[in-house]
Amino acid sequence: MATLNRIWGIVRRINKTTQVIQELEVEVRGKLVPAINYRQLQGDVVPEDQVELNTTAVDLELGTGGVHFVIACVPKGLDTESEKPSGSALAGHIMKLRYTPLQFAVLAVEEENSPHHGILREADSLGGMPVIVASLHSLIAPAAVVFHHFSHRPFRLAYIMTDGAALPLAFSKLAASLKDQGFIVATITVGHAFGGDLEAVSIYSGLLAARHVAKADACLVAMGPGVVGTGTTFGTTALETAPILDAVNALGGRAIAVPRVSFADKRTRHQGLSHHTITALMRLCHTVCDLPLPQLNGREGEKLRQQVLELGLNQRHRIHWVEGDRTLELLQQYKVKVTSMGRGPSEDPAFFRAGGAAGWLAASWLNGS
Repeated sequence: MATLNRIWGIVRRINKTTQVIQELEVEVRGKLVPAINYRQLQGDVVPEDQVELNTTAVDLELGTGGVHFVIACVPKGLDTESEKPSGSALAGHIMKLRYTPLQFAVLAVEEENSPHHGILREADSLGGMPVIVASLHSLIAPAAVVFHHFSHRPFRLAYIMTDGAALPLAFSKLAASLKDQGFIVATITVGHAFGGDLEAVSIYSGLLAARHVAKADACLVAMGPGVVGTGTTFGTTALETAPILDAVNALGGRAIAVPRVSFADKRTRHQGLSHHTITALMRLCHTVCDLPLPQLNGREGEKLRQQVLELGLNQRHRIHWVEGDRTLELLQQYKVKVTSMGRGPSEDPAFFRAGGAAGWLAASWLNGS
């Protein structure tokens, strides 16, 4: 049975308004609680409006979010007889959140009304573009920062957000920060994810749009915040990396797999190479990929090398041991704040260095190394 908890409250304060969201304080049962309103879905709310909130994630004490989300709004002094919008302003016909009460139309980059339709009608190759594919959203930061630093010229890096976790790109403060600082030049949301500079129906058209519309030299693909896991081998959205890597290779790109590596995670299945990475690359990925790994010292380095050999990863994929990624230093130098599972770069250096190694490899290819 599905769980959807909701409750009504009164908007008391607008703490922040960006181009895509409003951060609110809503009074619920005499207490102020934080909430997010997606302007694309609801329009703007103002203090004293009555709003219905989705409280499910907070009620379940899930790690991602920690806030409620506005489902609907009853504006103060609503005139129910007022004229309703005709919808004629909609330029697109591709529905996201299909067949739900919040379904809405976007102009997808590949549809007939799009000015880019002709380009994507003809495009069928990535032309060797490096594509970094990660299983966790937090890995986009080290990959993008290291790629930017080691590029000999300002290569353009696009970010494709899949629908494996958070659907609104607006929920990611990290992606917004990376774009504001120039590490990412364009964002593309695929599937039911929404809010990118470009919307795409599938990962295939999203990749081609990155190359031929956004004019990217390299691309980064990862889900938004909030990977889904169940403690089972196949019950995780992290496994989406396998078909994405295959898609990159099928379209003539250079598929770079970002391994999930940790020595700070207490769960045995995530020690060293995570079982998510092992399952995706050894069982589900059908093509050969490039796998950059950070050159670690001591016991951690020994364990990582042992895993590669025992699993036969070096026989299935091309391994690149990266020593000079400088990930931890560069994240600090560029003042990029990022955590994963509550841990920052100093607490789980191997995790972030794995992302940085992928950025280093993509930059080195474009530099001609």
